Amino acid sequence: MRYFYRLLLLRYNNKISMNINITIVYLLKTIKQNNIMSKTIVFNSDNKPTLTEKENIINFLFENLQEYGDPASDIEKAINYALKEATSFGGFVLVSYLDNSIVGAVVINQTGMKDYIPENILVYIAIHHQHRGKGLGKKLVQEAIDTAEGNIALHVEPNNPAKHLYEKLGFSNKYLEIRFNKKK
Repeated sequence: MRYFYRLLLLRYNNKISMNINITIVYLLKTIKQNNIMSKTIVFNSDNKPTLTEKENIINFLFENLQEYGDPASDIEKAINYALKEATSFGGFVLVSYLDNSIVGAVVINQTGMKDYIPENILVYIAIHHQHRGKGLGKKLVQEAIDTAEGNIALHVEPNNPAKHLYEKLGFSNKYLEIRFNKKK
């Protein structure tokens, strides 16, 4: 960043006004803040999280999915399915950490189907509210695409702002989903 600042000073013969100087400093800080260096771990049937890690993932998703979320028990079922801790085709869970804290998570379940229904479904994705808008969601979805074997479907509310991200990454709206829920 200092290199960039020095280049600007040289370009304008050290004649940068105070307002431009403040703007440059602000832009450089923004670039630094948005350059999140997170590490992502793939959990699956061969690399399962500890019980504490699993509870942390469930709680993270429950808290950060907000109005697009489900009860923690449903999140746990999807994770168990991905880890083959229930009868399932498996899948995986991607978890991004920053300074040993979860900042993002994705749950992918394999459907056991092919062609007429995608092989995978992206069940949950959440980014910590303090890290939204910094490219972490895009990075996680791309990692999920790269990790999954086969096509991926997902359900997204029409008013969910993440819908535009999914479309940018190549997801398309092929069908309108209509459900029938049997009364219990």
